[in-house]
Amino acid sequence: MAAPRDNVTLLFKLYCLAVMTLMAAVYTIALRYTRTSDKELYFSTTAVCITEVIKLLLSVGILAKETGSLGRFKASLRENVLGSPKELLKLSVPSLVYAVQNNMAFLALSNLDAAVYQVTYQLKIPCTALCTVLMLNRTLSKLQWVSVFMLCAGVTLVQWKPAQATKVVEQNPLLGFGAIAIAVLCSGFAVYFEKVLKSSDTSLWVRNIQMYLSGIIVTLAGVYLSDGAEIKEKGFFYGYTYYVWFVIFLASVGGLYTSVVVKYTDNIMKGFSAAAAIVLSTIASVMLFGLQITLTFALGTLLVCVSIYLYGLPRQDTTSIQQGETASKERVIGV
Repeated sequence: MAAPRDNVTLLFKLYCLAVMTLMAAVYTIALRYTRTSDKELYFSTTAVCITEVIKLLLSVGILAKETGSLGRFKASLRENVLGSPKELLKLSVPSLVYAVQNNMAFLALSNLDAAVYQVTYQLKIPCTALCTVLMLNRTLSKLQWVSVFMLCAGVTLVQWKPAQATKVVEQNPLLGFGAIAIAVLCSGFAVYFEKVLKSSDTSLWVRNIQMYLSGIIVTLAGVYLSDGAEIKEKGFFYGYTYYVWFVIFLASVGGLYTSVVVKYTDNIMKGFSAAAAIVLSTIASVMLFGLQITLTFALGTLLVCVSIYLYGLPRQDTTSIQQGETASKERVIGV
């Protein structure tokens, strides 16, 4: 009876892996398309703000289903959201960081090809690893440190002679790389959110509501500080098409879906998903944007994919080995 259940579990994990991969690849390609099409260019700051609003509504709906009754739902909101200004202030830090990170993604994909962006953005792994060591007092295995340096080497190769897109004129590659660098630094602060989550027993969806409320305020401020004058002239939804709404939908649902799927997949599967998304983005960039693959880009991408896989390998449990060695030493001393 165990075999059919194991097969169902494996199929479910493969389904989760496929959906995660497609979401990551399609989101990057679609966002790149909306930022380089010949149509009127929308304000990226408004897209980030609307994404936060949709995430808030989805989280409220999921929390309502989780609590099971309207009374408990209202009590949860009253206690954890309306009655906890300190918690809202605490989560305004990751809200600000995520707002900057999301805006940098739009800026980077306005100036860089989707494949180059996907590979370079994997620098978030060593940045997050460093923040994990410093903020959560965790340790990395030797293999993980090797994979971190391998990933950095791969990204360096990709940047050495960047692949060029022939069908799209890249506006400012240096600006794009700078935006990625800021986004990578912001991704490291995701560890702060993890620390906040694990410091209490509050529901994940309550934390999301707290963070998205702060996020809406932060992104609205960004909208009017960055594009306020033009928005007053052209309108909040200037340049919006079905493709733009599709990108917003992917950004909203993708983040929530990934946070849930992480419970059912391990680091190896997430590594495969990231590597597969890079491959799909590269193929799509060749077909849609005329990306010209260079040798250094291919080698760098290969190194990045291998390093992602190695970083996600389970760490070897050495406690039993150390206990065995201690017992054998005691026997020798006894003799």
